Amino acid sequence: MKKIDPKDVSQNVFSLIGDQWMLITAGTAEKCNTMTASWGGLGVLWGGPAATCYIRPQRYTKEFVDREEYFTLSFFDESYRPQLALCGSKSGRDVDKVKECGFTVKTAECGAPYFEEASLVLVCRKRFVQPMDPQLIPDDVKERWYPQKDYHTIYIGEIVEALTK
Repeated sequence: MKKIDPKDVSQNVFSLIGDQWMLITAGTAEKCNTMTASWGGLGVLWGGPAATCYIRPQRYTKEFVDREEYFTLSFFDESYRPQLALCGSKSGRDVDKVKECGFTVKTAECGAPYFEEASLVLVCRKRFVQPMDPQLIPDDVKERWYPQKDYHTIYIGEIVEALTK
């Protein structure tokens, strides 16, 4: 993969995240976990490129993202849809998702794990973490998206490296 300036990411971010999905990954090359996500954003915050992602409290990946300073967001072409579906429906507590998907773990300069098969990887330094406050979420949103009351934690990462094929 080659480094690019994050400003040179030309794909539509709404499609990248909402339609194509992404993998949020954290840990080390030897032990990492990943999960599929379709909620997030890319933009500019505090004078630089930033990414937001949202993780529910019961997700195993959350333990890795909470523990590490860096996490990655990996984007794949449509041929990887079955692997992304697996990573969104199985827990890393029960299944070695990396092995099941046939992914090859690589590491960014900071040591954060990502997958060689991705077409785009954003390496993020965790800069802000906050659980969503249910009192600030509209009732209709809570009814639709949080019947279990398992409100997401918001993560904001400074994009420190962007890699593409």
